[in-house]
Amino acid sequence: MTVQTAQGPTPPADPGRHLASPTTRSALRIQHHLLGAAREFLRGEGFTELLPPVIGPVTDPGARGSKQVDIDFYGHRYKLMTSAILYKQASLLAFDKIFCVAPNVRLEPLETAGTNRHLVEFHQLDVEVAGASREQITALVEQLVVHMVRSTAAALPAEFEELGRDTDAFHGLLQGAFERVRHSDAVLDLRAAGHDQNPDAELDWEGEALLSAKAGRPFFVTDYPKGSRGFYDRECPGEPGLLRNFDLIAPEGYGELCSGSERTNEYADIITRMRETGENPQKYRWYLDLVREGIPASAGFGIGVERLTRYVAGLDAVWQASAYPKLAGVVSP
Repeated sequence: MTVQTAQGPTPPADPGRHLASPTTRSALRIQHHLLGAAREFLRGEGFTELLPPVIGPVTDPGARGSKQVDIDFYGHRYKLMTSAILYKQASLLAFDKIFCVAPNVRLEPLETAGTNRHLVEFHQLDVEVAGASREQITALVEQLVVHMVRSTAAALPAEFEELGRDTDAFHGLLQGAFERVRHSDAVLDLRAAGHDQNPDAELDWEGEALLSAKAGRPFFVTDYPKGSRGFYDRECPGEPGLLRNFDLIAPEGYGELCSGSERTNEYADIITRMRETGENPQKYRWYLDLVREGIPASAGFGIGVERLTRYVAGLDAVWQASAYPKLAGVVSP
């Protein structure tokens, strides 16, 4: 199936037609198996699965142009979660290794309705490990993704045949040891190709798609500039201005699958970073109280469940990997 990077297929107005579609059924069976394989792998590695909150007094501020959703919680303004990051860090007070399948809601800019890679409502496979380094957590990402894809490709040949997805496309992925590319080198690569990527910002959607399209296997982009990410990503001690973080980019034009980092857990550093990014520390009182008392240093990541499903299933658009898709500006059940 040809990957589309421009305007792709649009969701049917009738949710019944979408749910009854052979494409939807095959995609959701693949998604079901991917999640089962993830649970199998992580439990075997000693992880505990937690159920994350859906609402809270504050949520992840690093939402890349999207807006948060406010709700009334008994007279208090609460947020729908855009990411479980703060709660993942807090959960390490109970267990050293945790994971969850977390729902997220982000009011994406209207232009994302045509990227084929964005949903307003989506899920992340979130993982956090106390005391881990970026090198250790990226190795875990590799092992986890390889296990999920290998298990699913072996178990569901009929579903891949229904979708026209050749599982030989995973040959490079299944070798593991994904390449690491520094953000600064990715910027140089894009500029050499004629794309005017801002060196101080995250890779924009077009640039990310360009790098993804020419890749033969997944790869990590590391060391994003400090101003491009949230206050919780740890700064490189030996390279001020760079962060100990990463994205995992899929090949074939599918784009980003996963983001992660080492986390900042020092109270003074977090306060400084909050102020640098324009955040009001007072809003994060519950979280900062925990940090002041002491939370473990950690590293973690979140894999977009629908994005990974789209890539593995070879779908044209990420909404095809959701039973009840919601796109920016499209009113739907």
